[in-house]
Amino acid sequence: MTTLAGKTVLLTGASRGLGVYIARALAIEKATVVCVSRSKAGLDITCDEITALGGKSISIPFDIKNVRKLSTLKKLIHQLVGPVDILINNAGIEVCQFFPDYSLDEIQSVLEINLLSPIELSRLFLPSMLEQRSGHIVNIASLGGKKGVAYSSIYSASKAGLIMWSDAMRQELVGTGVEISVICPGYISQVGLAAKNGLTVPHLAGISTPTYVANAVIRAIKQNKAEIIVNKELITEFFTRLLFAIGQLYSPFIDVIYRWIDIPRLNRMRVEKQQRMDDSTIKPVVGKRG
Repeated sequence: MTTLAGKTVLLTGASRGLGVYIARALAIEKATVVCVSRSKAGLDITCDEITALGGKSISIPFDIKNVRKLSTLKKLIHQLVGPVDILINNAGIEVCQFFPDYSLDEIQSVLEINLLSPIELSRLFLPSMLEQRSGHIVNIASLGGKKGVAYSSIYSASKAGLIMWSDAMRQELVGTGVEISVICPGYISQVGLAAKNGLTVPHLAGISTPTYVANAVIRAIKQNKAEIIVNKELITEFFTRLLFAIGQLYSPFIDVIYRWIDIPRLNRMRVEKQQRMDDSTIKPVVGKRG
C-alpha cells in the first residue's frame, strides 16, 4: 500500500498518548480515521486535531476490553463508513508490579486489551480486506515483547503473544493482498509511563519520541514492513537488534546486559515509587493508551 489518502483507518486508543500522535500522522496523509477509545472528551479533541490537519475523522466511544462486544463495534463502523482498509491496534495497558501481587483481574485486563482485543478485531475486519484483496493490520507491540522485562511480566507476555501471532498471520496472508506489521517501540518520551512517573530512562536503554513512533507506523503501512523496532538513534537501534539476535542464541548474555543498563532497576523503582505514593499500600502502576 503506497498511499493512505482516502483510506479508512480504524485506530484504537485514539484519545490520548501515542494514539493522538498516530492520528495526527494519519491526518497528514489525508486518511479517514475512525477513532475508538473509552473517552469521548479525548476523542473529540483528537478529531478536532485531525480536521485541522486536513484529515477526516469519526469518533466512536467504546471500551475494547469488552471483547465479546467487538462485533457490535464492527457493525457500527460498517454502517457509518463501510469497509475498513487499515486496522491499527494501538490501545494498550501496562501494570507494573511484583508478580505475586498481581490480581487475576489485573492479569485478565492486560491480556484482554493487549492481546485478545487486537486478535478479535482482526478476525472481524479481515474478511472484508480479503474480499477486496487489499488491507493492512498494524499491531503496536513493544520491545518488552522481544525480551521479558522484570516487574512487567504480564505486559511482556501479552506483547510477545502479539508479536508471535502477527508473525503467524503474516505467513497465512501471503498472496492475499493483505499485509500485517508489528511495531516494537522501547521507552517513549512524553507519553511513556516512566516519563509520567518522573523517572529517567537509562541512555543505553534507548528512548524515542511519540512522533518518531507514529512515523514508523506510517512507514510500515506504505512500505509493507513486517516488523519495525523503533529507536530514534540508529546506533541504539542497531545495538538493540544485535542484542536480541544474540539473546536467541544465549539468553543469559542479554540478561546481564539488561541488568547492566538498569532496566530491571528502573521498573522496580516504578513499583516502589507508586508504593510510596500509596502510603505503603501495594497498588499497581498502570499506564494506558486510550
